[in-house]
Amino acid sequence: MAPRIGFSRAVRVGAHVAVAGTAPIGDDGATVGPGDVHAQTVRCFGIAERALAEAGAALADVTRTRMMPTDIARWEEAARAHGERFADVRPACTFVEVSRFIEPEWLVEVEVDAVVAGGVCGGEPD
Repeated sequence: MAPRIGFSRAVRVGAHVAVAGTAPIGDDGATVGPGDVHAQTVRCFGIAERALAEAGAALADVTRTRMMPTDIARWEEAARAHGERFADVRPACTFVEVSRFIEPEWLVEVEVDAVVAGGVCGGEPD
């Protein structure tokens, strides 16, 4: 979908990495964990983690996450998946309920921002 829409999964500028809204899509293109917010969030973070690695970053470099469930009453299911990945990192985190996504089966998307320690930003060392 990225080339058709004209976006990147992740963009790195200097030490900063931004990972776009990431949906629970399996390698086969199908929705992972229909009806299961936790499973979908785990999948979203897996995709985001891979994008971070391709940009030279890791979960330990994450400074902010954005959690976007379609039902804020189910926030704890997404939060559990967040805690499983970030209990030691503890990035700034925001939960915002959204009305829907491109695919009705998607119950959550996540965004991740990171700053790579020792990276270069604007041509100057950190």
